[in-house]
Parts: sequence; structure tokens; C-alpha cells
Amino acid sequence: MKTVLFACVHNAGRSQMAAGIFNHLADPAKARAISAGTQPGARVHPVVVDVMRELGVDLAGVVPRKLTDGLASQTSVLVTMGCGEECPVVLGVEREGWPLDDPKGQPVERVRQIRDEVVRRVRTMLTARGWLGARG
Repeated sequence: MKTVLFACVHNAGRSQMAAGIFNHLADPAKARAISAGTQPGARVHPVVVDVMRELGVDLAGVVPRKLTDGLASQTSVLVTMGCGEECPVVLGVEREGWPLDDPKGQPVERVRQIRDEVVRRVRTMLTARGWLGARG
């Protein structure tokens, strides 16, 4: 089983969306996702919770967590989203950078656009690696 770590600054928007979508669409026998932030916030942004619920992904009880070198070293792929130099570089861990806008403070229409771009990127990753599950 492969583990993908989605990382952003506050772990309250983009990375939470990506991990939630990934786990919703992936074959759980092949891959799973976790998320973390370099400076974790207190909670997932309420508008992010709302737009994810529209897709059947519940982030209401999810708590942001700190991105550490130890956490990153347990993964196969690290996908960064705006944390720049603060995101760790771990030998042996594949790294991708996804340039996505931060949904914090954005109107709900823009947050939906960001979510839809995350869905597209996650689906592409899952398909390319053969990890897409039945819901994909």
C-alpha cells in the first residue's frame, strides 16, 4: 500500500480537500492519503467543509496537523501546495508541486473552482498510477 501526503501551510484547505478526495476515489487496498501543514490552523475552513460535503466527502471532524520530517518520511509521494521551502525534502520520497490558490477568504464559487481543480489533479494521479477505486 502506498501513502500520499498532501501538504500546505495551514492544512485547513487545499491539502484537506486533496486527501479527502484521494481517499474517496482511491482503491483502499492500493493507496491512501494523509495531509499536514507547516503551520497548522485550528480547524478546516468551514467553506471547504461545505464544498466537500457537496461531493459526499465529510471533513467536519478533521483536525489540521503539523507536517514533520518523520511524517513525510513514512510516505511514498509528497504533494506540496504552497508551502515552498518549509516543506521537507526527504530522500527516497517522490515530490510533486501543485500550484493551487489558497481557498482561505475566497467566495464559495472560487472555493468550488479550487476544489474542482484538486479533483482533476487527484483523479489524474490515481489513474496514472493504477490506484483508482470503484468510485473513481
